[in-house]
Amino acid sequence: MAQFDVHRNKGSQKDSIPFVVVIQSARFDAYRRRVVVPLVLRHYAPVSSLSGTRMNPVFLVGGIEVVLNPLQVVSVATDQLGAMVGCLADQGQQITDAMDELLTRAWG
Repeated sequence: MAQFDVHRNKGSQKDSIPFVVVIQSARFDAYRRRVVVPLVLRHYAPVSSLSGTRMNPVFLVGGIEVVLNPLQVVSVATDQLGAMVGCLADQGQQITDAMDELLTRAWG
């Protein structure tokens, strides 16, 4: 499991959040959990108005448009992650920028 790998969501919200992306640095690979961010279906109401912003970039995973939702970041046990279905390493800077937007102190 590498940073920016995309896995199927095995959780209860898999219908609206089909995938998660690992954001955790490889420095912590020995830990048995991974920090992930949900990839929500683009047409799903709560994120549709935010899609395409710096905080909520849009990605194509397996032909499905999904939106990164950093406000739902979570830690998941590695054995609870679904199958790896892709990698967003080429878009890693967009993901990092979104997390920076979440954590920035510019807004107080």
